[in-house]
Amino acid sequence: MIQERSWQSLKGEGLAKEYSKKRVVQEVSIQVSRGEIVGLLGPNGAGKTTLMKMITGVLEPDDGTVTINGCDIVQDRAKVQAKIGYLPENAPVYPDLTVQDYLLMMAELRLIEPDKQISSVREAIHAVNLEQVATRLIGQLSKGMRQRVGLAQAILHKPEILILDEPTVGLDPTQIVEIRQLIKNLAKQSTVLFSTHILSEVEALCERVIMIMNGKIKADSKLSELADSDNAILILDEDQPDADRLIKQLSDVISVKKDIIANDFPLYYIKSKPDSDITPKIFKLSVENNWPVRELRKDVHTLESIFNELAIAE
Repeated sequence: MIQERSWQSLKGEGLAKEYSKKRVVQEVSIQVSRGEIVGLLGPNGAGKTTLMKMITGVLEPDDGTVTINGCDIVQDRAKVQAKIGYLPENAPVYPDLTVQDYLLMMAELRLIEPDKQISSVREAIHAVNLEQVATRLIGQLSKGMRQRVGLAQAILHKPEILILDEPTVGLDPTQIVEIRQLIKNLAKQSTVLFSTHILSEVEALCERVIMIMNGKIKADSKLSELADSDNAILILDEDQPDADRLIKQLSDVISVKKDIIANDFPLYYIKSKPDSDITPKIFKLSVENNWPVRELRKDVHTLESIFNELAIAE
């Protein structure tokens, strides 16, 4: 699990929201530190959008608090929102305005000083590669380009924290790759929290993932920590009648599950106690008993397997 950090950009504690007597977010606590790119991963309807709206101050939580650098978003909304760049799932753009006119309007709404508005718009346009369409009407742009416009408005004021809700939904594969690269570039100057239901999105962009299901946080870890496991997998060339019994007798072994895979090779999935690498003991046991070992390795979790296990548990 993620350890406490001495400096948090964003902190939500005990957040809850109810619609029609149904709690869509339930006692959620979340921390995102400066410089992180964190993926909020969950199926459709998990509560991702509601959580992000509470974090950005668009919705007021029924319970809980959101603070940025110690400032409460309910008590000091304007000050806190000035530190946030927010891209909702549907980019808030005006189709009858040109890209640059829309961004100038947003710069004014963001209370950027008048003598800095034009330079801020130019920098945002450059950051998301919109130079070639700056004078075109937004309504004439592709969905991918409109998404870039949405990103541009989110970074106009150089926010400390960038909140992106499903930033690549509905885009084609080429546009998805382009938006991912843009997010990586933007993360060099802002902390990024983005939501998605796409596993590959998290793997491509994040070092850390927060999994949410049915309004509850089910996991919060670095991807490297999720993948790590002390459990082991042993595959033999042929069945050994006493193998599972002898493996169970090893210290630190919790359980042994046997399966038969292709070509009738016996496979043993060995669950061990936390922080105990059981593979050296299994190797020694195999040598002592002359077992024909085909493969011996630590088990490696994938993001997909962890996500599916949590979904089944729900």
